[in-house]
Amino acid sequence: MRVWKQGVIVALAAVIAGIGYWTLGTDDAAAPDGGPGAPQAAGPQRAMPVEAKPVTVGPIARRIEAVGSLRSDESVVIRPEIAGRIAQIRFAEGEAVERGAVLATLESSIQRAELAQAEAGLALSRANHRRADELFRKRAGTKRALDEALARMRQDEARLQLARAVHAKTELRAPFSGVLGLRRVSVGAYVTPGQDIVNLEKLNPIKLDFRVPELFLAAVAPGQTVRIGVDAFPNQDFAGQVYAIDPLVDANGRALAVRARVANDTGSLRPGMFARVTLVLEQRADAILVPEEALVPRGTEQYVFRILDGKAGFTRVVTGQRRAAMVEIREGLSADDVVVTAGQTKIRDGMPVLNILAQRPGATPGAPAKAKPAADPAG
Repeated sequence: MRVWKQGVIVALAAVIAGIGYWTLGTDDAAAPDGGPGAPQAAGPQRAMPVEAKPVTVGPIARRIEAVGSLRSDESVVIRPEIAGRIAQIRFAEGEAVERGAVLATLESSIQRAELAQAEAGLALSRANHRRADELFRKRAGTKRALDEALARMRQDEARLQLARAVHAKTELRAPFSGVLGLRRVSVGAYVTPGQDIVNLEKLNPIKLDFRVPELFLAAVAPGQTVRIGVDAFPNQDFAGQVYAIDPLVDANGRALAVRARVANDTGSLRPGMFARVTLVLEQRADAILVPEEALVPRGTEQYVFRILDGKAGFTRVVTGQRRAAMVEIREGLSADDVVVTAGQTKIRDGMPVLNILAQRPGATPGAPAKAKPAADPAG
């Protein structure tokens, strides 16, 4: 029994000695020259390959998209002011006329007779006034008779002016230069005051009415540029300028009414046409633009990785307009920066990076790019 216990003790001692020898050998192999248990020194960090591009410097505009309607610069319906029968139609439908051109005349025999009567009455009143004045100078007439003669003469002068005005209204004239529409009466028709004869439109320039949300009240101002497109000419756009803003905000739609003038030299645009409107609120000629994929969102803020001396710098930026897959950077970058566009998930702030796009033949990663035409929506 005692021999068995001694054998067990010897076996346990041998096991413990083996474990201690194995542990000591492992520690000695893991320890470098600096001493037992010292941590291994880290070697140079390898550069992480990424794709990076220089920022783009070019024009960008802040704009509003809206819809509107075209209106004549001036528009009127020609209507008679007196009753009468149409004697002449002196225009062709759809033709251009100058200001003051006679468009139609009414039968005027009664007006001519009244005019002749007024002229005769005035001639008699003037003669009577001269005689009353001579008698008064010779002390053969009274002051009252002279005053009555003067009053009758002035009354007849007023009657003559009235007769002339009524006679003039038998001619319907164009109040401004423009293009006539379709006539609505024929020769011989009896018309009453206010009855429609024909419409007259001034088409160059042409007005554009549109509405923008009241949110842009402080941004909209006279002199801003608008560009419009119409369905009749899908491959053509027209330029104009804002000249008036309604001071009243529509309480129903909470919108602001804006009016612009658009050049219409060719006469292509017509009143009543539907127009798609682009209003340019602000334009910057040297804006800094980066591709949308360069942005790294963190909560409500935006960041980019820019390459500084071969390392990635995590930089907070303030963004502006977004146009054609490009984002305007208002703060945080300069014109000579290069930003990472692919591989942001593999890098951290301060990590060495290698721009694989710069390794391609002919690449110049350090030079800022010029804006492509698509990045300039102001056109």
